[in-house]
Formats: sequence, C-alpha cells, structure tokens
Amino acid sequence: MLKLPIYMDNNATTPLDPRVLNAMMPYLTESFGNAASRTHSFGWVAEAAVEKGREQIAQLINASSPDEIIFTSGATESDNLALKGVAWSYKSKGNHIITQKTEHKAILDSCKYLQKEGFEVTYLDVDKYGVVDPESVRAAITDKTILISIMYANSEIGTIQPIPQIGEIAREKGILFHCDAVQAAGKIPIDLQSTLVDLMSLSGHKLYGPKGVGALYVRKKKPFLKLTPLIHGGGHEKGKRSGTLNVPGIVGFGEACELAHRELPEEMKRLTHLRDKLREGLMAKLDYVHLNGHPEKRIPGSLNLSFEFVEGESLLMGLKDVAVSSGSACTSASLEPSYVLTAIGVGPELAHTSIRFCVGRFNTAEEVDFVIEAVVKHVTRLRELSPLYEMVLEGIDLNSIKWSAS
Repeated sequence: MLKLPIYMDNNATTPLDPRVLNAMMPYLTESFGNAASRTHSFGWVAEAAVEKGREQIAQLINASSPDEIIFTSGATESDNLALKGVAWSYKSKGNHIITQKTEHKAILDSCKYLQKEGFEVTYLDVDKYGVVDPESVRAAITDKTILISIMYANSEIGTIQPIPQIGEIAREKGILFHCDAVQAAGKIPIDLQSTLVDLMSLSGHKLYGPKGVGALYVRKKKPFLKLTPLIHGGGHEKGKRSGTLNVPGIVGFGEACELAHRELPEEMKRLTHLRDKLREGLMAKLDYVHLNGHPEKRIPGSLNLSFEFVEGESLLMGLKDVAVSSGSACTSASLEPSYVLTAIGVGPELAHTSIRFCVGRFNTAEEVDFVIEAVVKHVTRLRELSPLYEMVLEGIDLNSIKWSAS
C-alpha cells in the first residue's frame, strides 16, 4: 500500500537503512567505550569497531589500506580539511588552487576563504552538461599550482566528471588531486587503484548511513602527503583530526559502505530504471520540459528537470505529498537561481522552474507513478494560470515581443 508522503530527495540525505541501525545499536548502549581508551576492554571493543568501519569504507573505494581513511564529522569538514590542510602545508611551494564553478559550497566557500589568506584560485567553466574539460584543467596549471579539486558527481544535476583523466593530468604534473565523492560513493563504482586521486571526501548520510560522520581518504603511497590539521587536541586520527571518535556513527558508516559495495550492481540497475521511468513519464505527458545535466554520464537516481512556464517554488508547494527540492540542500534558503544551473547556461527564468528528483533505495515503481501523476497535475494547473504558456500555445514567439517597461 502506498504510504504518503513520498521521499524523493535522496541527494540531500538518505534514510537510515534498518540494517545499519542494527549494527549501530550495541555501540549506543552497552558497548559505549571511547576508542582512545587503551587500558580496558570497553575501549578495546570500541577501537576494534572503528577499525572494522575503516576497513569497510576503504573496501568501498578500493583504497590501498584502511589507514588511508581519516574520520571526520562529515564531508563539509573533509572538504575543508583537504583544501585548507594542503594549502597550509604546501604554501611554500605555491599558492594556486584549481577547482570548478559547480562544486559544492564546502569547496567554493573554502576556496573563497583561502583567497582572503593570499591564495589564488581558478574556477573552471563547465559545458552545457556540467562537465569540466580535462584539458581546461591542464591549461590552468601554473608553476604555483599545489592542488586540484574536482567533485566526482554533482548533487544538483547528477553529472559525473572525468575524474580518471583529471587524475592522470595531476599526477603527470606532480600536483595533488582532491575529489569530493559524496554523491558518487555507494552509487557508482570507485576504484582508487586505477584512479589517481590523492584525497577524497565521503559522507555517511548520503549512502543510508547516519548523519554527523564522514571521512577523508588520504593517500599514503610515496611521495608522503602533508596535511595541516584543522582541529587540535589529542592527536587522534594520526594527528590529522583530533577529537573523540563517533563510534556508533563510524560503525553505521562502515556498515552502510559494506551494504553499498555488496549491492551496488543491482541497485544501480534498479535506480536507473526508476529514474528513467520518472523522466519518460513526465516528458510523455508534459511539453516544454528540459533535462538538466548529462543525459548518460550521471548518477543512477538523479534527475533534474525544468518545467517551463511554471515557478519552481509554487510547484514545490503544490507537491505536499512529495519531498523533492529545487536544488542543493545547502543553498535551498537562497532566492537566487541555482549557481549550478547558471554555470551550465540555464537562464534565470528557466532555472527558477527546475526541480530535483532523487530516487533512492527505498523508492518503488508505485511511488514513481504517483509522483508522475502529481507533478503532471500541478504543472498543468499552474500553466493554466500562465498567460505566457497560453501565448506559446497560440503560436506567439515570446522572443519577438517588445515588452513595455511600464
């Protein structure tokens, strides 16, 4: 039986998988020890649980060693640690960082902060699908470049970046390469043995694990990678991130990664089917609908559509039984058009009509059918109130109209 409301905003956060909760429960109750307590069994049990979580996360991305996983409070902290930690450690070698215009705010705001500290940042353009050209990365490199940071997949439009090619360029030039893989990990295969990434940010709550826990992969292979810590006090995580470890969160994060690794092929296939069913259903019943992002190179559950002649916020208000969004959760309070859509060339008016649908593990085909009908109903209703839509149906070219300033 269909249960309302329907959650379809899985790029913002995912529900906790019940199997993850089961794995966490003992560490929220009887096994409550501090993983840094080395003198008794409570600490030993907690430490063993942390190390198991490290192994599970390393397995998901095929890292060389669990020791390359540094635990943080989430991907925002991981991004900050990667960018600022590298910048501060290598400022004697250079002060130039390369990123792209469609990165998450955790990257963009960290870069803005570093610019105030005297660093120079190049923000690369992307094409109409949101893809950055690896050759534009190469062209931006100078003798002062110390870090390249390009995300694996975009949270708003789902576009997957050419990370292996960029990694090869970075390695060829001897420049460190960071990748925010929050939206990719657990959704598409990641293999750090064949992809030359030096640092990678991960988050538990994006793959059916708990909130408040993340990780930063830090390559251990030579040459040695220096990373100045953001947080001091106790030297936890090999001195890279001090603070008492969130043992239940780490256990849940690890279990979520193990489940994702084991079920990835089947889940990719199922989510791709549901996403395409949603897109095809909406486009078959509505005209003037535009797909944002790459049509093929995108994460399985992600779908961003612009519904021309409909104000996105009005549509969201009408969809009371469906949880979707008009963009990234970190920018949802802004009245400005999505900077991601602006970067791929979507005009402000069309950007304001855009809705992000994110199908996840617990969504069903029945829910997709319900969402299709609900969206069609409300788009149709809103367009009936739009004089512009009526004019277009009458064959009037809106671009030919000279609008009065008064």
